[in-house]
Amino acid sequence: MEEIKIPIQILSGYHDISLPRYMTEHAAGMDIYAAVDKEETIFPGQRKMIPTGISIALPVGYEAEIRPRSGLAIKNGVTLVNSPGTIDADYRGEIGIIMINHGETPFVIRRGDRIAQMVVHRVCKVSWTLSQQLDITPRGDGGFGHTGWTPHEKIQGK
Repeated sequence: MEEIKIPIQILSGYHDISLPRYMTEHAAGMDIYAAVDKEETIFPGQRKMIPTGISIALPVGYEAEIRPRSGLAIKNGVTLVNSPGTIDADYRGEIGIIMINHGETPFVIRRGDRIAQMVVHRVCKVSWTLSQQLDITPRGDGGFGHTGWTPHEKIQGK
C-alpha cells in the first residue's frame, strides 16, 4: 500500500485533540475527532458544524473524503449531511464536520469524540471531449433500480 506524507496543522487551543488515525491495520478511513469547547447537543432533525481543530495541506492530485462513522449511524441515527464531503488540495482552512441527527433522541458530542472518517484518494483532472454519440454498453441508460429488469420489461413499463 502506498504511503504519502501530508502536512497537518493543529490549530491554537486544540493540542489535546488526537490527530486523525487508523483504528485497525487495514482500515481505509482515519477517525476524526471533535474539537468542541463544550458539549454540543444535536437534537433530532438538527444539523451542526463540528470543528476538528486541524487543517491539512493535501498534495496536488489528491483529495480527502469525509465520511460518516457507521457505528454512529446505526446506534444513534447520526450521520453527515454532505456525505462524502470533499477537501480539495488547495483548501487550508479548518476541517469542519457537518453532522445531522436522524435519530429519535438528542445526541451529545464531547471534546475528543470520534465523529467521522477521512479517506485520502488520488484524483485525476478531466478534460471533456464533445461527442455526438457514446459507445454502446449492455447497461445502456439503465438507472436506479434497473438491475433485474430486462430491456423489454423496461420498455413495456413493468
